[in-house]
Amino acid sequence: MDLEVSPALTIPASELGWRFSRSSGPGGQHVNTTDSRAELSWNVASSAVLSESQRLMLIARLGPRLIAGVITVTASERRSQLRNRELALAKLADLVAEGLGPGAAPRRPTKPTRGSNRRRLAAKEQRSATKRQRQRPIAE
Repeated sequence: MDLEVSPALTIPASELGWRFSRSSGPGGQHVNTTDSRAELSWNVASSAVLSESQRLMLIARLGPRLIAGVITVTASERRSQLRNRELALAKLADLVAEGLGPGAAPRRPTKPTRGSNRRRLAAKEQRSATKRQRQRPIAE
C-alpha cells in the first residue's frame, strides 16, 4: 500500500521496509506470542520519489533521526499488528510532511519591557534581602 504524504508526494510501497517483533504494550498474554509491534523504514537518501532539494531538506531537518539515510518509526500502542501498521504509516507521513513543510518564521529580536525589567530587579532585591536576614549578625 502506497503512503500518501501530500497530494504532490506519494511514497511507493516498494520503498518501504517492514519488520515485526513482539510488543511490550497492551494485550496481556497475547503479546507474548504474536509479533504485533511494527517497525517501518524508508531510505530517504536513495528514494526515487524525492527531488534533490526535497532530499537535502529532509536530510537536514530529520538528521538526528536518520541512520545511514534511513528513517525508522515504530508503533506498538495497539494490540493488533494491523492497527500498529496503520499507526506507523501515519507517523512516517507526519514526519515527512513536517520535514518538507515551511520552516518556522525567524524570531524578531526584542528588548525586555521596562516593567519586566523593574519586576526582575525587584525580585532580585527581595531575594537578596531574604538571604541577608539569614546571615549571622555582625558583632561589633
